Amino acid sequence: MSAVAIALVAFGLILVSIGFGVWLRHRLPEKHLNGDSKDVIKLATALIATMSALVIALLFASTRASFEATNSQIGQLTAGVIELDRLLRDYGEEGTVLRQALRQDVAAMVRTIWPEPGAAAPSMTPSSTLEAQVIARLRHMTPNNVLQSTLQARAAAVGSALAQIQLTLYAHPTDSMSKPFVFVLVLWLCFIFCTFAMSSDANRTLLTVLFFCALSAASAIYLILELGQPFDGLMQVPSAPLRHALPPL
Repeated sequence: MSAVAIALVAFGLILVSIGFGVWLRHRLPEKHLNGDSKDVIKLATALIATMSALVIALLFASTRASFEATNSQIGQLTAGVIELDRLLRDYGEEGTVLRQALRQDVAAMVRTIWPEPGAAAPSMTPSSTLEAQVIARLRHMTPNNVLQSTLQARAAAVGSALAQIQLTLYAHPTDSMSKPFVFVLVLWLCFIFCTFAMSSDANRTLLTVLFFCALSAASAIYLILELGQPFDGLMQVPSAPLRHALPPL
């Protein structure tokens, strides 16, 4: 399920829990909602609310840091590809063939990391990495002078770093959030909102406030799930810099 679908399901479950709390308000005896029982209910709700707020804050911070790290890796990959292309250009005529291969590899890399909607992502094999396609051929080039030898060594180092980043991105999970974990978090939120609705007589103001609070909680879950999927959804890492990093020969 997508992040939007999960957030909508969570929102719907929270609304159902609010309705269940309103129903319980009229079904339970009054003595169950007053006195010591009311104090215990408040303490239990505060405990679960504190746990939920802490978990949401930690999850948001973790997924945000992971998203920024992935975005930084894409920036490093783009800069490395541009540098490698310039090194091959300065190498001379023999480097032109590798520049063409580099463009093909970058296009295949973009299709693998950002697959088109509804299309299966190309499988990543050891022979499809930059190291296998470009760097291996670069190592077999024979420099004619000191300048070409220096450019070849630098290009091999840059290419090896790019291949490492590429493998790291391929190994990134499509969804870093555990579904049972999200289910437990939604269960806590349902309990909290059910208790809120049960603690007071329903009126328009109360229901309106609970509605927007439920929407805010579902939005927080959506943001966490979106940040955990940096190459999918509405908040994905942009592919335009890498797509347009190399001008045509």
